[in-house]
Amino acid sequence: MARGRPAYEYTEAEDKSMRLGFLLIAAGLLSLLGLGCCWLRPALQERGGGGPANCTVLAVRQLGERFACTFSCGAACRGTARYPCLQVLVRTSRSDSPALLHEDERQLRTNPKCSYIPPCARDDQENSENVTYKQKYWKEKVGSQPFTCYFNQHLRPDDVMLRRTHDETVLLHCFLWPLVTFLVGVLIVVLTICAKSLAVRAEAIKKKKHL
Repeated sequence: MARGRPAYEYTEAEDKSMRLGFLLIAAGLLSLLGLGCCWLRPALQERGGGGPANCTVLAVRQLGERFACTFSCGAACRGTARYPCLQVLVRTSRSDSPALLHEDERQLRTNPKCSYIPPCARDDQENSENVTYKQKYWKEKVGSQPFTCYFNQHLRPDDVMLRRTHDETVLLHCFLWPLVTFLVGVLIVVLTICAKSLAVRAEAIKKKKHL
């Protein structure tokens, strides 16, 4: 007669459950490590030492220099156009030195010389009109009215942002989902071990009753 499987050994289903739990734990830890090194640390560096301030426009000007941008006109249609460089110089409530305003961190990294990158159109004239419209907006609609801006005095004292890309919500999700993955993995492992422990105890009690 074939010998029965020992009660303390995991069944195939329990073994798969344990593997899934450990896989989720590893995925959560690796996600936290990867996001921390590749995304979260630069985001915190951009936020560290800075914060919101009140900005006032000092000057709005177009430079003679033009920059290239890439437009798309279909699945296999791409080309290059050019746009003029608009600079908006502001003074912040935390510093008397003029600073260059940017739309956000992404725009700052793409073109640190300019304050605005228009949606890239195929026609250079349309790009110029978009930049001119933005120039009139800062001159006529904003003018000398103070507005909220963001800066980092340690990393980029000469640049300020109109809005931040890395806000609290993004940072929260950066932590939340890897942490949830890790906790779900831990929960699966713990529940599997507890269920197995209870099954072994129940089997032991059953054997004692038959003795």
